[in-house]
Amino acid sequence: MERVNDAFRRIGGLELRAQSILPAPEPDRYRAKAIFNMGEDREGKPVTGFFRARSHEVIPVDDCLLQEPEANRAAAVLRRWMADQRIPVYREESGTGLIRHLFVRSGMVCVVAAGKPRSAAQLISDLRRELPELRSVVWNENHSRGNTVLAGEFTVLWGEDRVEVSLLGLRFRLSPRSFFQVNPAQAERLYALATELAGLTGGERVVDLYCGTGAIGLLAASRAAEVTGVEVVQAAVEDAKRTAEENGIGNARFICADAAEAAARFAAEGMKPDVLFVDPPRKGLAPEVIGSITVMGPGRVVYVSCDPATLARDLKLFQENGFRAEKAFAVDMFPRTRHVETVCLLSKLSDAKHHISVQVDMDELDLTAAESKATYEEIQEWVQVKYGFHVTHLNIAQVKRKHGIIERKNYNKPKSPDSKQPKCPEEKVKAIEEAMKHFQMI
Repeated sequence: MERVNDAFRRIGGLELRAQSILPAPEPDRYRAKAIFNMGEDREGKPVTGFFRARSHEVIPVDDCLLQEPEANRAAAVLRRWMADQRIPVYREESGTGLIRHLFVRSGMVCVVAAGKPRSAAQLISDLRRELPELRSVVWNENHSRGNTVLAGEFTVLWGEDRVEVSLLGLRFRLSPRSFFQVNPAQAERLYALATELAGLTGGERVVDLYCGTGAIGLLAASRAAEVTGVEVVQAAVEDAKRTAEENGIGNARFICADAAEAAARFAAEGMKPDVLFVDPPRKGLAPEVIGSITVMGPGRVVYVSCDPATLARDLKLFQENGFRAEKAFAVDMFPRTRHVETVCLLSKLSDAKHHISVQVDMDELDLTAAESKATYEEIQEWVQVKYGFHVTHLNIAQVKRKHGIIERKNYNKPKSPDSKQPKCPEEKVKAIEEAMKHFQMI
């Protein structure tokens, strides 16, 4: 909580303080989604684990205390099956072998491989014996080079193509690629807090920007007149629409569009929502999005953030344009880490003018203006969704330098003048440039 309050004071120049932090009830076994990487020990036996920091060396982990027991049991079954059937581990450097990753979530086991299933009947039998809660076994044939986990074709080997999870009384059906919070208990508290701060009474028009699979908007729909959700990822929009239909929610619509473009269109059309939710990625809101929100003039804005620094920056800009930050709460979504979610309520001042100032001082965030537009991970995700292939941090750094974007000292630069780095392929240069245009970096 002190990290949040320090950002409010130092970056935002605000008197606002987070009123409390909602602690996680269980610091262990809280992750409902696990992704294990595959490797081999010195004897050539398959191991499951996680990459060592800044490398692709797999550190074997037989029992990760952050994961649900189901995930660790599934990993043990996969290792035994591979050893018994002599199924090889995929080798990234040569592109040979078969099994790449194991994905486990809420009764679904997804084996990520570089080819077709082998000895699948035995694997299914072993999984069903060891995991009574199992509902689905999926095979993901992923031929992409690099470390993109889920890509390519998905085949259901046994059970359902989606698994059902519940959140505050709503049923969500999730495929392997559906986004959903990894800590369900804290997600319920986060979303309940967000809808409570919205002060809904049943007659409000609600806009939910960056809605993802629609969780906040769908939960708000029972206490609002209408909800409009906006999300740029088509698969997430389809998930939101399906969840609305299966839960009998008829007053929520979802649009696949860039949030900034949609907000500008809503403002131009004269849309006047009573409540507006925003849950943007780590980079926060672009100034023009805040400008469009100002024009729409919602009485209340509920801002959900995963980065206190960009939240504080944006709250300062909201304040300059007629909004007042009323309340803030921190939520410990990821126990044993420094990461925290923050929920903030802003109210519209009655005498606010509809204007926007675009000058934002980024010095205290230690970022250049262009670099702050999007993180490396966000550029990677955009390229993966748009073009279907993976780009590395080095690829992105090379394209940034091509366009004169100055990065932090020594970030992704050669260790010595004589060091040789692989040149980014032209196909990936063009894809990264399109991503940078999308994020208004060039």
